Order: sequence, then C-alpha cells, then structure tokens
Amino acid sequence: MPVIKSAKKKLKQDKKRTIIRAKTEVVLKDAVKKAVTTPNAKNVSMAASLLDKAAKKHIIHKNKAARIKSRLAHLLSPKKTEAKTEEATPKAKASAVKPSKKTVKKSSKKTSAQK
Repeated sequence: MPVIKSAKKKLKQDKKRTIIRAKTEVVLKDAVKKAVTTPNAKNVSMAASLLDKAAKKHIIHKNKAARIKSRLAHLLSPKKTEAKTEEATPKAKASAVKPSKKTVKKSSKKTSAQK
C-alpha cells in the first residue's frame, strides 16, 4: 500500500479508471459480437462508433480499431458482390454455349462438304 499522499490519490484514480475501462471494453466487445452475428448497417455503424470512441480514449489502439472496422465493413459488402456475380455468370454461360453450337454446325457442314 502506498504511504505518500499523492501515491494514495494515484491508486484511487487508477482503480476508477480500471473500472471505467473494463465497462467500456465489455460494451465494445458486445457491440462487435452483435455486428458479427447479425451484420446490418445499424449494428456495424454502432460498433464502428464505439470503436472510434474507445480508440480516442486510448482503451484500444487506433490501428486495432481500424482493423476491426474494416472487417465489419467487409461483412456488409460481399452480399452486393455475390449478387452481381450471380447475375453475370448465367449470361456468360449462355453466351459461351451459343458459339460452341455454331462451331459444331460449321464443322459438320465442312465435313459433309468435303466428303
């Protein structure tokens, strides 16, 4: 235990800060988990906001906050890209099938004409 008056005060301050930071970390982790399990714009933006606040208060490192925000943002974006690729693939398959039929017909005509 501290003996000096300023050291006693510092111990009290540290205990208060520890409690506040622990609460903030719990709220932050819950928000991130919620955003990961049900990724929608509201949950992701709430988690991003809490990450920014925690980084500003030096509870977590700013690069860690940026990394987690990036991962949360990627949870929203693949849905859009999957839809685009699904729409594009049937068209590509249909166009790929048509030229092969034409080439088969042409090649059969050439073989019959050559005989």
